Amino acid sequence: MLGNGVVGIVSETVNKWERRAPLTPSHCARLLHSGSDKTGVSRIIVQPSTKRIHHDALYEEVGCEISEDLKECGLILGIKQPKPEMILPDRAYAFFSHTHKAQKENMPLLDKILKERVSLYDYELIVGDHGRRLLAFGKFAGRAGFIDFLRGLGQRYLSLGYSTPFLSLGAPYMYSSLAAAKAAVISVGEEIATLGLPAGICPLVFVFTGSGNVSSGAQEIFKLLPHTFVEPSRLPGDFGTDAAPPTRTSKRVFQVYGCIVTCKDMVEHKDPKKSFDKADYYAHPEHYNPVFHEKIAPYASVIVNCMYWEKRFPRLLSTKQFQDLTRKGCKLVGISDITCDIGGSIEFVNQTTQIDSPFFRYDPVKDSYHQDMEGDGVVCSAVDILPTEFAKEASKHFGDILSEFVGYLASTKDIRKLPAHLMKACIAHGGTLTPLYEYISRMRKFDDSEETSKGHASHHFNKKYTTLVSLSGHLFDQFLINEALDIIEAASGSFHLVKCQVGPSSHAMSYSELEVGADDEEALNKIIDSLTSLANPNENQVLKQEANKISLRVGKVQDGGAKKENDTKKVGVLIIGAGRVCQPAAEMLASIGGMSSEQWYKTCMEGDFEENIDVQVTVASLYLKDAEEITEGIPNANPVQLDVSDTSTLHKYISEAEVVISLLPAFCHVTVATACIELKKHLVTASYVDEAMSKLDEKAKTAGITILGELGLDPGIDHMMAMKMINQAHVRKGKINWSPAGAIRAGCNPATYKSNGEIINVDGKNLYDSAVKYRIPGLPAFALEGLPNRNSLVYGDLYGIGKESSTVFRGTLRYEGFGQIMGILSRIGLFEAEPHPLFKDGKKPTFQMFLSDLLKMTSEEVDGSLKGEKAISERIISLGYSKEQESAARAAKTIIFLGLHEQKEIPASCKSAFDVSCLLMEDMLAYSSTEQDMVLLHHEVEVEFPDSKLKEKHSATLLEFGTIRNGKMVTAMAYTVGIPAAIGALLILGNKIKTRGILRPLEPEVYVPAMDIIQAYGIKVMEKVE
Repeated sequence: MLGNGVVGIVSETVNKWERRAPLTPSHCARLLHSGSDKTGVSRIIVQPSTKRIHHDALYEEVGCEISEDLKECGLILGIKQPKPEMILPDRAYAFFSHTHKAQKENMPLLDKILKERVSLYDYELIVGDHGRRLLAFGKFAGRAGFIDFLRGLGQRYLSLGYSTPFLSLGAPYMYSSLAAAKAAVISVGEEIATLGLPAGICPLVFVFTGSGNVSSGAQEIFKLLPHTFVEPSRLPGDFGTDAAPPTRTSKRVFQVYGCIVTCKDMVEHKDPKKSFDKADYYAHPEHYNPVFHEKIAPYASVIVNCMYWEKRFPRLLSTKQFQDLTRKGCKLVGISDITCDIGGSIEFVNQTTQIDSPFFRYDPVKDSYHQDMEGDGVVCSAVDILPTEFAKEASKHFGDILSEFVGYLASTKDIRKLPAHLMKACIAHGGTLTPLYEYISRMRKFDDSEETSKGHASHHFNKKYTTLVSLSGHLFDQFLINEALDIIEAASGSFHLVKCQVGPSSHAMSYSELEVGADDEEALNKIIDSLTSLANPNENQVLKQEANKISLRVGKVQDGGAKKENDTKKVGVLIIGAGRVCQPAAEMLASIGGMSSEQWYKTCMEGDFEENIDVQVTVASLYLKDAEEITEGIPNANPVQLDVSDTSTLHKYISEAEVVISLLPAFCHVTVATACIELKKHLVTASYVDEAMSKLDEKAKTAGITILGELGLDPGIDHMMAMKMINQAHVRKGKINWSPAGAIRAGCNPATYKSNGEIINVDGKNLYDSAVKYRIPGLPAFALEGLPNRNSLVYGDLYGIGKESSTVFRGTLRYEGFGQIMGILSRIGLFEAEPHPLFKDGKKPTFQMFLSDLLKMTSEEVDGSLKGEKAISERIISLGYSKEQESAARAAKTIIFLGLHEQKEIPASCKSAFDVSCLLMEDMLAYSSTEQDMVLLHHEVEVEFPDSKLKEKHSATLLEFGTIRNGKMVTAMAYTVGIPAAIGALLILGNKIKTRGILRPLEPEVYVPAMDIIQAYGIKVMEKVE
């Protein structure tokens, strides 16, 4: 039967809640209808199940057979272990067997498998080239576990006398989909953002342990709430005063707080002169003292435990430590132990809980356990089958991967012909353990219980010389344990297994303690020397024996933050345009591969990708030199020359990328967008979505791509700041008056806005004169003025507030006096774009002659009147361009500064007054390589509540200065335009943005995560409500 191409799917029997399936009906359909010659699968027989997430009829409809009898199947698939009596002889089985660690409780199952000559493939051992497990449910455990606990948190707070939005949540399995569950959490978040949480339970601080898939899944749900992440080191300063239980108050708090802690935050070296070293900690945890109970736990409201733990490491929180904290007034309300590590890192979590009864209460004062929410203590959750609460999505995720190689398992009789990653996952074949897993039989010869480890003395040996050897490292995923045992037995030594703890993944190290014995000291030393060589193949390291103990670190231990080249998936991003804006975008994207230690990435992005990604950035420019200057010193960034009018070259570079960022002038975007549609590649731009781009909407949707426009500063961050504030007000049924202002550019375009219900139109010629004095509360040093910017009414409609708002004003902020000077220059005629008569017939006037013409001065007056500011100022007043002497003087000073009074010839390229002004401004106002710029963006939203007749003024201000990064000045303008564009690409790569077609950052799927990343990355937005 083995290798006959017939696949069976068992009915899960281990737990009543197990509704997952290894393959969904859609997976089965693809395998069956693609042809057995391609897939290796000829038939699929499904055992009937009335609780499986997909009904039997759905499998039957796609061509599967429904039968209790799986005798015709050569390969049988499940999720959990089947009962031993269900094992059929001479078949292949694939499931999570939990046998490769020689787990005693599962040895009867392994014995049955060996007896029936079964080929056993363990999903847990299927590891890709990148070294990570291919089949896992960690994220789903994190998602379900956190939603479960939020539900319990609402119940717990109610028992303590507080009503919270968490009460409205159901258990994950109560929702029809993961999306529906997330929508419920978002609704809770909106209620928190608008109505707030009782101050008596705030600050509400969630501490997440670990940074793997489980933690990422939990954080993914947490980030649907209005939140701020806090560094572990900041906990005492930010929340220290709230360690004691707060008193009741009527004030509300409108967000929750998160903190991610890893092992470096949980322990410190016993030697105060030494800092934390991960490799040393894994090899010698005895060198470290626990500090989580002192530095983290006192400030936590909820501990979300997502980390792997072994007994040789200090506990996260012991029973005694928690009892001591309780006596000091600890604010801890609950423990969500998603790892379900019973009696492990959190000692008092001593029992598992069930999906339908997920909580128990522990009272540290009485050291007692209760199955209710009432009374003192903390509520705890430790469900051991969380992923099945999202059975539909978990099954799809699992089957997407399994279906790629199930054909190999179904059609192969000789395991030596399997791909390496599948052959390594085969524990048993033909009645024997495969060579990689022979250590299991050796380990089973010895009792590794706690009792034995306590009495590990040499009465188990008939050897004169013994020593305890600690092996830590990649013992099992690299199968070094076999080599270690071979070394001992080859030297006629013997061993007794004292402890064995296997890491949960190929990235985590395992640990074993062996008591090694030999008949003479020389033989024992030889064994130790050989083990030393195994541990340090490239070093001549001398190991010191201390107190009859030797510690070895087997395998090459790497820092958890470091990544090997083959540990990541490479994805390409093409940036077209090598101006100033390009550099910060390229730096951010190119650094993703080595960024797992960066807090913003851990907070906002880590876990959004199914595997680690390494972003390869290509910077394309019309001039190769410009692209080379941008990419210099940026790893993973390559410069190329590209003319977007060259269709073949444009298509070549776009086809090599997953996402394209166009930083070209707006008129070029349609060319790039058309190519992206043809090649089905996503596109991000920082420019306005004009009519030409809007017409591509249907084509982009048909191509299945997102074209995300207006994702810079203005437009971009201005949209997202406004939408965040407006949506929060709408949830509270508030009525909006909107007044944002952005310091980006001003012009002579006409403007329209609404003020107190009246539509105001400003002619372009009078725009500068319409500037009004403006001051931002909290920034009194800035003397500013605001000018209306184009048509504000358009944004009232885009933001969904056009009808309800009596005032909608979008403006440009400038320093006070800017409007007066620019207005005078405009009236003089310096901004006229029409060809000027002085430049006809190839004439080359001087700047002085040109200015004389604009100021209507005769040639006789030129020499004497243009020598000083006073003469120019008086001429401006006499011509009626200014009524105020002070304003005229400022304008005259500007004219002198620009050089319009000089006897220099105007270049032939200038044909109009506008050309001359631009030429001089580009020269005199260009930023030097060390000059610092500033960006100021301010929003004000007035909210009226008709029911209560209350009014609130919400404001948000972004203030950013240019900074020197890596020896180069990065302007604030480039930074605040380039970073949002890069974030847009990241959100698309992480599948955060699912909408296809032409898109602005006006939807929550864009602006919520984008603003989180923007602020976490260091671009701060000051928010205030009055």
